[in-house]
Amino acid sequence: ASALVASYVFYGWWDWRFLGLIALSTIVDFLVGVRIEEAPDKARKKRWLWVSLAVNLGILGYFKYANFFIENWITAWDSLGVTMHASTLQVILPVGISFYTFQTLSYSIDIYRDNLKATRDPVAFGAFVSFFPQLVAGPIERATNLLPQITSPGTFPYEQGRDGMRLILWGLFKKVVVADTCAGFVDFCFNSPSEQHPITLFIGLVCFAFQIYGDFSGYSDIAIGTAKLFGIELMSNFKTPFFSKSVPEFWNRWHISLNTWMNDYVFFPMAFAWRRAKKRESERETARKIERDTERRETQRKLSQ
Repeated sequence: ASALVASYVFYGWWDWRFLGLIALSTIVDFLVGVRIEEAPDKARKKRWLWVSLAVNLGILGYFKYANFFIENWITAWDSLGVTMHASTLQVILPVGISFYTFQTLSYSIDIYRDNLKATRDPVAFGAFVSFFPQLVAGPIERATNLLPQITSPGTFPYEQGRDGMRLILWGLFKKVVVADTCAGFVDFCFNSPSEQHPITLFIGLVCFAFQIYGDFSGYSDIAIGTAKLFGIELMSNFKTPFFSKSVPEFWNRWHISLNTWMNDYVFFPMAFAWRRAKKRESERETARKIERDTERRETQRKLSQ
């Protein structure tokens, strides 16, 4: 319960109005998870899964892309001579909405796939969704890893706390020393790129890569280190991606939690569905060919008589 309260206080400190969104996602997927597990057949399980997908992706899509459609709506009216003010329509993007949306979706999908049993503890599930160290910057955790740690009795080994403090300091170094230092030079280069020498722009591009890495990796290290102070082990999110020997290896080391999430819940299922559809089409084509051959042989037999 303390982890849930701390997480909601942490998130509500930025803007308490968005606590309703994370609470809604938590309640929906907690109930959907139980319903999926109790459903007697695959069709009903799938219907409950669609409820989770519709609610979570609907909320995420609205807050992610509403401004895009609003701006185009205003532009369209401006072309007709009607002036509208964007400030009256602006939608604020809640912090961390992508991270906790992906976590709750993976929970429901894993139950649908029989990879996970639905929890009956709403407090533990709420803490899993809103666990504050990784709520706003990742890594994106799976219920199979984080939920059992939340429900188990808490421990605080000295070694784990020591490693956590080291990670926090290393993450702060990446963010403050590396990312923020590079950011100043990047802004200098690209605020007026036409005035810069090509070599300067190239160096600025390299610095931008290290700035992005320092920001994302630094925040992830701080989150993982903070979680260790609570006896929680989160997955590693970056593994020295700039030492990769190939582009695929780079992406396997960069934002690992997001890449593995997309692979497990988007790309691999789509590839499997495509192969299954191709296989069914091949089987239908084979059946049609056999049917045509049978009809041709039957026609030839009749003609020979």
